[in-house]
Formats: sequence, structure tokens, C-alpha cells
Amino acid sequence: MSAIKTAFCAAVASLSLAACSSMDSLDPSQRNAAIGGALGAAAGAAISDDDLSGALIGGALGAAVGYYTGCQEQGGCFVGGKQVAQRSDMIYDQNDRRYYYVDRNTGRTYWENGDLRG
Repeated sequence: MSAIKTAFCAAVASLSLAACSSMDSLDPSQRNAAIGGALGAAAGAAISDDDLSGALIGGALGAAVGYYTGCQEQGGCFVGGKQVAQRSDMIYDQNDRRYYYVDRNTGRTYWENGDLRG
């Protein structure tokens, strides 16, 4: 790996992290996905022989890992502003053959995808 390639990847990663410092309005899963994607893309491009495919694969993996760690950090992932329960909190509805969960704050039930159940 050439010194120019290493310096370029380091600069891209540094600028990406600096841009992430202004993402206060994002929840932890979104923030971590952005940081993970940027770092993964830089690392993938630096390691791979083909810069483009390495950056794409590294960015996708980094974003996925970042999103997952952000979800764990905030206690569960959110869809449309509503918390989607962990798989262990899901209840199976045998009539509809679908999983649902109960919102602990309101007592309302939602399908696994976040739609109101009833």
C-alpha cells in the first residue's frame, strides 16, 4: 500500500468523524451507522486491491455494525419514532400468524414492523 493511499484514507476518515460531531439530532443508531460506514469504507479501500469494491463492502459492513451497536446503546431500535421491541419481547398472535409487542408507555399493541395492531 502506498503512502499516498494511506494518507488519503486517513484524511477521509478524519473528515468523516469531524462531520459526525455535528450530528447531535441523530439517535445513537443513526450516528454509529454513519461513523461505522465512513470508517469501514476508508478501511476497506485501504486494505482491498480494488479500492471501489473494498470501500463499498467495508462501508456496508461498518454501517451495519455501527447501527447494531447504536441500537444496543439506546436499549432497542426505533422505527418512525416508535421503539421496536427486542425479539424476546415479542408475542406471537396465532390467529394472524404475526408477532406483536406492547408499548410499555401507552399499553397499545403494535405489529413487529411498527404498525398499530388494534
